[in-house]
Amino acid sequence: MARALSEIRTHLQIRSLVVRQCLAEFLGVFVLLLLTQGSVAQAVTSEEDKGNFFTTFLASSLAVTIAIYVAGNVSGAHLNPAFSLAMCLVGRMPWTKLPIYCFVQLLSAFCASGATYILYYDALQHYTGGNLTVTGPKETASIFATYPSPYLSLNNGFLDQVLGTWMLIVGLLAILDRCNKGVPAGLEPVVVGLLILAIGLAMGSNCGFPLNPARDLGPRLFTYLAGWGPEVFSAGNGWWWVPVVAPMVGATLGTATYQLLVALHHPEDPEPVPKMTAAQLEASVLGTPAQLECKL
Repeated sequence: MARALSEIRTHLQIRSLVVRQCLAEFLGVFVLLLLTQGSVAQAVTSEEDKGNFFTTFLASSLAVTIAIYVAGNVSGAHLNPAFSLAMCLVGRMPWTKLPIYCFVQLLSAFCASGATYILYYDALQHYTGGNLTVTGPKETASIFATYPSPYLSLNNGFLDQVLGTWMLIVGLLAILDRCNKGVPAGLEPVVVGLLILAIGLAMGSNCGFPLNPARDLGPRLFTYLAGWGPEVFSAGNGWWWVPVVAPMVGATLGTATYQLLVALHHPEDPEPVPKMTAAQLEASVLGTPAQLECKL
């Protein structure tokens, strides 16, 4: 059996780094959207008997954590064009990869929406009576993409998404910054999940805190084709473009903010090291792994 698995791996293993990153990013976004949309579908189709706003926010946060564990060491688990943009801005990803990542994230979000639709097909038919609507008491389009609350203007919604994504990027850059407080290796996805939960609980009521162009546009395209129709683009005074454009603006501002107020001011050179024995030096290094990584 071990030999057979080895032979299969030899024939199927992909050598191209870019292709492997695309596959991992696709799977990460797929996991993220399937769990996120599934939690909303469960709450909506059960008329909140089996879920509510808190369970959907919690599921979204846990979905991010799991998705990062799925793809983190291969693609970096960006999961979001806004974060991919931030990584390009700080020089952690070449600009040539940005359109590739964005396309894969969008495609995966579209496919994950199809999986959610199939999974909850019977529930959707039972809940709606077969009438898929974008507005009204039995609307189900918001299971897949986000829509603004009735009181929300486009201007206020744009600000909501800029500020929400700003907070997301500032938090992510702080978590990844080894020159700052740092997070124990392997626990970064958990802390990112907590960040998402905090943003959702603080900024989720206006429009569901999409903060992710692919997460919103991919599912919206799917619902357009799957029976909800062109109203998915016209609803909310043409809301659809806000969660596509505003997060990219927020990502740019968030990156600039963290760089200008924190990252650019880290000491460039290590402090002079006093003479000490080899044992003392080893103990000192092992006791401050984050500082060591920062200075390497």
